[in-house]
Amino acid sequence: MEKELDTKNFGAYMDRTIKLVKLNYLKAFKEAGIDLTTEQWVVLDSLYKQNGVSQTELANDSFKNAPTVSRIIDLLCNKELTERQRFENDRRRYRIFLTEKGKATYEKALPIVLHLRQQGWQHLSDEDYKVFRRIMNQIFKNFE
Repeated sequence: MEKELDTKNFGAYMDRTIKLVKLNYLKAFKEAGIDLTTEQWVVLDSLYKQNGVSQTELANDSFKNAPTVSRIIDLLCNKELTERQRFENDRRRYRIFLTEKGKATYEKALPIVLHLRQQGWQHLSDEDYKVFRRIMNQIFKNFE
């Protein structure tokens, strides 16, 4: 029992923070008339930086599993923000591209995202960010 009380309940802190961050992103997107979730933003961001990648590459880049990325792409295609094109040499695989509407949505959302990132990092230093990343990566490795 004593060992149980000595454990750090970091998962609750992470969950609480993630929920609040996502809520703020959703609220800001909605106020700006942008129909995106945070998960959809992550995929758009990856595509804006490297357009025409495979779903597998998108999954790796966004730290999401392939079925989740596939569902996100389906939603983004339905919103006409992305489109799938088959690989020339492999008819089973698709490359994902941003449409013009997708690029415009990304560019409209980017200032909001940058503002929210600044807000989230207020009163914290670059060194704090390095420590944060080191800790998050170590926790990830501990569970991998």
